[in-house]
Amino acid sequence: MSRGRAFVLGATGQIGRPAVRALAEDGWEVTAASRGGGRDDGWDDTVRAVALDREEEGALEAALGDGCDLLVDMVAFGQGHAAQLAGLAGRAGSAVVLSSGAVYEDDKGRSFDTQEEPDGFPEYPVPVRESQPTVAPGDATYGTRKAALEQELLALGDALPVTLLRASAVHGPHCRTPRELYFVKRLLDGRERRVLAYGGESRFHPVHVSNIAELIRLAALRPASRVLNAADPQAPTVAEIGAAVDGVLGRETETVLVAGAPPEGDVGGTPWSVAHPVVHDMSAAARELGYRPVTGYVESLPRTVEWLVAQLEGRDWRQAFPKMLSSYGEGLFDYAAEDAWLERYDRRA
Repeated sequence: MSRGRAFVLGATGQIGRPAVRALAEDGWEVTAASRGGGRDDGWDDTVRAVALDREEEGALEAALGDGCDLLVDMVAFGQGHAAQLAGLAGRAGSAVVLSSGAVYEDDKGRSFDTQEEPDGFPEYPVPVRESQPTVAPGDATYGTRKAALEQELLALGDALPVTLLRASAVHGPHCRTPRELYFVKRLLDGRERRVLAYGGESRFHPVHVSNIAELIRLAALRPASRVLNAADPQAPTVAEIGAAVDGVLGRETETVLVAGAPPEGDVGGTPWSVAHPVVHDMSAAARELGYRPVTGYVESLPRTVEWLVAQLEGRDWRQAFPKMLSSYGEGLFDYAAEDAWLERYDRRA
């Protein structure tokens, strides 16, 4: 028996792929919409794939036809997309929309938007609950645009019940900015030493794509206007993540731990390296949805590493992951600077 019709926007992205699969396996009649209209090998034949550019006026409304029971949106940002979704009230029974932990600010008004300022990295409570204050909505940054999206959608109330999922550091296959690349590429390049700032103790809570897919599946069964965190059951330190990647690839790496911030340029900095821990509380999802995680970080890592190795085969990392380059810059793999610093470190030691 069908649970109803589900329409998924951003279906071929890293989260959309497992979300479509989870919904289809749970009995939904799924339409998977993306710019290219592609399919994932993990979807069964019942999934209908369509090409859709949501920015084209009237395209989303036309694709929905006479409506759907569930609308899932992986790629919504800002007031414009919020207004677009609000216009579907009455045609969509409920919605699940991806937001971000980037909306949170600490008690001093610091957020990810201030992290490049002196003493600008936020110091959140551990763990962060959904009641934590958020940045002011606006158009200036990723965080403010997500905050604007949340504000507008929550205001819809019963007209369109929306579950907003505040995702942490997303990981898994098909990621355009895979943080694990930092360790995987170093091992493939034969690096035998690595430097980790903040004593290797930084914690930036990850969330695997299958855990987000499970949250989407459960929220679809219990429509309501709410925000929920989306994170893995564990928040490993950056040193633990590096050791786990070593284990998957069967390598051993000497780790040089540095107290405090990166000692020179990008040396010792990683995509997880933060001055204060970012750990999200998942008790609300367990309480409201009956959520139980599908996987943990270490358990999910082998498939992610396998996918990364395949993407890098015969390709420069800049070509394989151009968004990683734009997000983190060339310093991510500046081995010359790293070796020069290590040489000085060894002389001092």
